[in-house]
Amino acid sequence: MISHRWRPVVFSAIAVCGIWLVALAGYRIARNSKMTAEKVKAYAESVDISKLSGDARVKALRELADKLNALSLEERRKARLDREAWSWFDKMTEEEKAAFIDATMPTGFKQMLTSFEQLPEEKRRKTIDDALKRLRDARDQMGGGAGGGNQGGTNSPPVLSDDLQAKVRTIGLKTFYSQSSAQTKAELAPVLEEMQRVMESGRPFRNR
Repeated sequence: MISHRWRPVVFSAIAVCGIWLVALAGYRIARNSKMTAEKVKAYAESVDISKLSGDARVKALRELADKLNALSLEERRKARLDREAWSWFDKMTEEEKAAFIDATMPTGFKQMLTSFEQLPEEKRRKTIDDALKRLRDARDQMGGGAGGGNQGGTNSPPVLSDDLQAKVRTIGLKTFYSQSSAQTKAELAPVLEEMQRVMESGRPFRNR
C-alpha cells in the first residue's frame, strides 16, 4: 500500500505519463493525417478519371484539388515537379482544366502578378530568373535524392520552355497569363508559385 507521503508523487508520475501518451497519440494522428505529395500521387494513380462522369467525376476532381491545396509549400513544389500528381490534366476537358487551374493556384497569386508588373524591368527579370533557378535546384535535389539522375543535371529539359520564357519577358507576365490557354497556364503554374515565394520574401522590393 502506498504511503501518504509517496501518494502525490505516484499520482504526479501517472499524470505525466498520461500527458505524454496523449501527446504522442496526437502527434501520430497529425503525422498520418498530414497531406503529402506522395499521398496526392497515390490518389491520382488510384482513380481512372477517364472512366468517371457526372457527379462522380466532379467529386473526384474537387478532391484532387483539395488535396493539392492542403499541401505545404515544399510538398506542393514536389507535387508540381512530379508530373504523376498532375496525370489527370491531359484527360480533362478545356472547361475542367480552366476550373482546376483556378482552384489550385495559391491564394493571393493574382495580387502577386499585379505587384510583379509594378516592378522595374530589371527587378522583374531577376525575379523570374530566381524562380527558375529555385525550381531547377529543387528538381535536381529530387532527382539526386531519389537516385533518378534523369530528373536533374545539365541534360534535363528546362522547367519552363524557352518559348514561354521569351513570351513572358516580352509580352508581360500578367497579360500573357490572362491570354493563355489552360494548358499553358498549367505549364506556367510552378514558376508562378515559385515567383510568389520569391516576392513574399521581399527580395525584389529591396533597393527598389
